[in-house]
Amino acid sequence: MHRKILLIGCTGIALAYGSTQARCKNAPVTWNRNWDFRDANSLVKVGSSEEEVEKKRSTVRRKLFLIRHGQYELEGETDKEKFLTPLGRKQAETTGQHLAKLGLKYSDFIVSTMTRANETGEIILAELHKADVIPADVQVDKTDILREGHPCNAVPYSRFKPDNWEYTDGCRIESAFRRYFHRAHYTQTEPSHEIVVCHANVIRYFICRAIQNPPEGWLRISLANGSITEVVIEPNGDVFVSGIGDKGYMPTEMITFT
Repeated sequence: MHRKILLIGCTGIALAYGSTQARCKNAPVTWNRNWDFRDANSLVKVGSSEEEVEKKRSTVRRKLFLIRHGQYELEGETDKEKFLTPLGRKQAETTGQHLAKLGLKYSDFIVSTMTRANETGEIILAELHKADVIPADVQVDKTDILREGHPCNAVPYSRFKPDNWEYTDGCRIESAFRRYFHRAHYTQTEPSHEIVVCHANVIRYFICRAIQNPPEGWLRISLANGSITEVVIEPNGDVFVSGIGDKGYMPTEMITFT
């Protein structure tokens, strides 16, 4: 048995209640603004002038749209046999149409090389091209480091997978985080909106790392097929996550978690 709690419009109540009994008095709160080692002071030699430091300072934000692949054939034995189901293709199409309606221009398109993610990416990209919200000649970054895996030991599910999974997958998924999660380069002059299509475990780990929560908590997050998680990285190193696993644009009958 488990309980599911649906929170609707509770912000005001939570804030009011949090100011009294619900406050976590003993919980230390820290934030490392140089988590990506791209603070301007980290990019210059010791003793550099303030002018030199300012030249290396990020000035615009990046927004990453992390998209989980659509529903796929669970009975397949190989990756190629785990392709999208008809519903999974429809989920990807609906997600692509939703992204196209947000009024944004997308600059980068990154996708895992696994079949279910690659197919999801192709369908989404086609919808973005139809709406002319991504460059026609955009170079799709297909990468193995975004493939599904076991990022680290999960707490409280301490034996979710054998230890060797973490040893083989953990470094790869962490390297993906370091490659794609960072503040904008100091030469970037316009905010960017970037799409990353990959897998539930990878995205859940990214969420925990991005907000500097213990990464071992990744398995406490659930993501629907085709859902979107938005991560905003500010030029000063602050990070905000919104709409974790957002699927509100999908009809109820299309929502799955396989």
